[in-house]
Amino acid sequence: QVQLVESGGGLVPAGGSLRLSCTASTRTFGTYAIGWFRQAPGKEREGVSCISSNGGTTNYADSVKGRFTVSKDNAKNTAYLQMNSLKPEDTAVYYCASDRYYCGLDLRGYNTWGQGTQVTVSS
Repeated sequence: QVQLVESGGGLVPAGGSLRLSCTASTRTFGTYAIGWFRQAPGKEREGVSCISSNGGTTNYADSVKGRFTVSKDNAKNTAYLQMNSLKPEDTAVYYCASDRYYCGLDLRGYNTWGQGTQVTVSS
């Protein structure tokens, strides 16, 4: 069973940047797609971005296109979410998730989740 650990969250002013990391406990990280999701207080968890197992395909929610960039370093068993031009509405707990085959923004497509990391953007 793959285990995922997110890191890199924190408090940042509006317009600032953060880079989240998602590190996996598997030597076969290169065979997994990674999705990024977020959940704000009182709201449902929503898809933010995903990247295919070999990094060749990415997908973004409309709300983050042009601001967020997903990447994957299979040699380091780590995926990243670079977040620029952050807005207060980006405040949420951010989760990464993995699946062998699915790269999309539907949380039902993933079977393994990290514990989440808090991102807070001040206005």
